[in-house]
Amino acid sequence: MDYATLKALKPSEFTEAADGYQSVSAMADHAYGSAEGRITARLRSGLSGAAVNEALVQLRGLAQNFHYTQVECGLAATSLNALAASFTEAKRKLDAAVSDAEAQKFSVGADGSVSYPPGGTEKDGKLPDGGTVTGSAKGKPSGNVIDPTKDANDLSGALERQAANIHPNPNFGKAVEIANRIAQAVAEATEADTQWAPRLRKLKADDDLTVSDSDWADVQADTGEVRAGAKDYLDHIKPPPPKGSDPKANADWWKGLSPDEQSAYLSLNGAQVGAMDGLPSVVRDEANRTVLAEKHGEFQLRLNAIPPQPQKYVPSGRDYPAVVLNPAWSEWDKKYAKDKEFLDKNLKGMNAIQDRFNATGKEGLPEAYLLGFDTGGGGRAIVANGNPDTADHTAVFVPGTYTDITKSGDYIHHMSELWKETHAKAPGQDVSTITWIGYDAPQSIVPEAMKKHYAETAAPDLNRFMQGLENLQGGDEKSHTTIIGHSYGSTVLGAASNAGDLRADDMIAVGSPGMLVEHAKDLDAGEGHVWSQAASTLDDQVPLGGKVAGLGGPTDWWEDMLPFGTVWGSNVPSDEAFGANIMANDADSHTDYWRDHSLSIENQANVVAGRYDKVQRG
Repeated sequence: MDYATLKALKPSEFTEAADGYQSVSAMADHAYGSAEGRITARLRSGLSGAAVNEALVQLRGLAQNFHYTQVECGLAATSLNALAASFTEAKRKLDAAVSDAEAQKFSVGADGSVSYPPGGTEKDGKLPDGGTVTGSAKGKPSGNVIDPTKDANDLSGALERQAANIHPNPNFGKAVEIANRIAQAVAEATEADTQWAPRLRKLKADDDLTVSDSDWADVQADTGEVRAGAKDYLDHIKPPPPKGSDPKANADWWKGLSPDEQSAYLSLNGAQVGAMDGLPSVVRDEANRTVLAEKHGEFQLRLNAIPPQPQKYVPSGRDYPAVVLNPAWSEWDKKYAKDKEFLDKNLKGMNAIQDRFNATGKEGLPEAYLLGFDTGGGGRAIVANGNPDTADHTAVFVPGTYTDITKSGDYIHHMSELWKETHAKAPGQDVSTITWIGYDAPQSIVPEAMKKHYAETAAPDLNRFMQGLENLQGGDEKSHTTIIGHSYGSTVLGAASNAGDLRADDMIAVGSPGMLVEHAKDLDAGEGHVWSQAASTLDDQVPLGGKVAGLGGPTDWWEDMLPFGTVWGSNVPSDEAFGANIMANDADSHTDYWRDHSLSIENQANVVAGRYDKVQRG
């Protein structure tokens, strides 16, 4: 990059190239959705057999190619737009400096030097001579006037600037100022070129049609590189993302961005965008699917790098003891066991989410939307069957104790079955059922599930999610919304109701240990719209345990200090005194309320579909 190159440069050529990559990215995104969702659903709806199964495998591979293309082309587009923005600013500064030189009747040489004419006060009948100066990006004149190698410190620079001010030819100081501006513009363009050229060269795919874990790990690395380079570009996007977590503010911010700006945030900050309540479900799904693919690639490579576990016990070589603990196993356990457990757990959850994507069209299942994903803590996974933004009937499921990302498969299956049952009861209407693993649940019955602070910590997140759904749907009258809490998940519902306005028309407590209120009328849905399912105490002891723990009603601060088991007798939803609508069920255990085609799930579906008269009472 030099003066002549910058003078001739057209930043629009880079933005046009970015537009081309963005068009390819958008095309690939559409094709990805078709291959993984719409075409798959059509195949499954009318055909069966080995050929169809093989076609579905091939479609999944094709879908991954389109997904990879979408993401990498999006990165290329964002990189080119960021580079163009830097070049545009540098070119603007250069053009302004050249324009000022022309206005002063100065000339700019091919190397960016500035020549100025004689001027000032005549001495001995002659004007002070003109000359040529070459600018410095540091603001110090050089060339035939000052040697920059002698600029040893700021003092010398100050002296040079003073010399420019007292030069007998007033054109000298003006030429120096313009020459420095030209040098600064060239320096900024050089920095941008140096920064982005290697990043753009890295955005290359390998020469096969298999999108491997290594490819996705490479995408994650590329994203980090581009994000670091595009920081200034993102900082100049106004307004910046809201600092709070208000869903409406998030939605307004997103709507205010241009398509290029939205693409930049999706490309570089997918995890942030995917976690923002209030954004359209298609946007969150796009962001989270990319994060899921990248994390799966990273975690699988990390797992593959862990050496095989040595044999735990080895022969001692003596009569007694016959075997001893293997030192190699002890070293492996210390170095790798914890990381392997973490990786195994998260990969199991990720595979379960992908399995749901692959099941689109199976038994009529609609497309799935990944509305939240994170590997921090116990992990997060928010998965919707059908688009909740346009649903006539929406159900949100909040699971309970022992919930983490490894349970994703079970809970996604629960909501898939509920979708099928509800869809059958609401012909001609759109249904969405959502699995909300959005909090760190208790991981033990005693003492964790006996405490309410897990629910109180989760409550604000649940409220924001529900508020975001309502805003996207167009208000509380646009979709009939049911929220379902299983076990400690119902305690989370109660805490969310206590903490604010829980946006739900109906609430179902299943196997509930208590909802932190004494009566159904104390909940946001109101007494007539709170429902309870609980098997007999012999089959499900959790409601009784909740009464012992005191989760069935408000407790004063001093009650938290009492010994375990002394707070007794508070109402839980399955108690008649609580005031909920008691629904019949055929569960034979605490985890059996979503058995396929069961009475339990049929009754839940009647509530979700708003068919209250069809609910069988208990």
